[in-house]
Amino acid sequence: MRKSGEARLLLGFDPHSRPTLSQIKAAYKRKVWDVHPDRFPAAQRTLAESQFKLLSEAYACLSTTTTTTTTTTSTSGAAYSQSAAYTRVVRSGVARPNAGARHHPLLPLPFLFIILGTLGLGGLSVARAYRKEQESHPSHNPFLP
Repeated sequence: MRKSGEARLLLGFDPHSRPTLSQIKAAYKRKVWDVHPDRFPAAQRTLAESQFKLLSEAYACLSTTTTTTTTTTSTSGAAYSQSAAYTRVVRSGVARPNAGARHHPLLPLPFLFIILGTLGLGGLSVARAYRKEQESHPSHNPFLP
């Protein structure tokens, strides 16, 4: 579907309107519910499938035109979207390709507690088993504990 005006008409908008992405999603969900092929008997299913495909193309056309961003190549060679880079620059002052990949330093702390707890409980059970074995079979050798 090449014309976004036709796509707007299919989704129930005015051809010259500029719907937001959330409005497009809501209209798409509403229209798809009416023409979904699974809701029709076998005789009418082919017509419903073609209408469903048209709606899907209209949604794809409008969702890409509302979030149009040009892809740019940074000085490091990484491709990124201008709007995403602009958001990163505004928020942090520097555009970084891996802006959301930082980990909090306290993130591994619960795993450390789990490991230490496991080792502690394992050590306690070994010590208890050793004491129990020593009580049941005492050694008469003075050099052994």
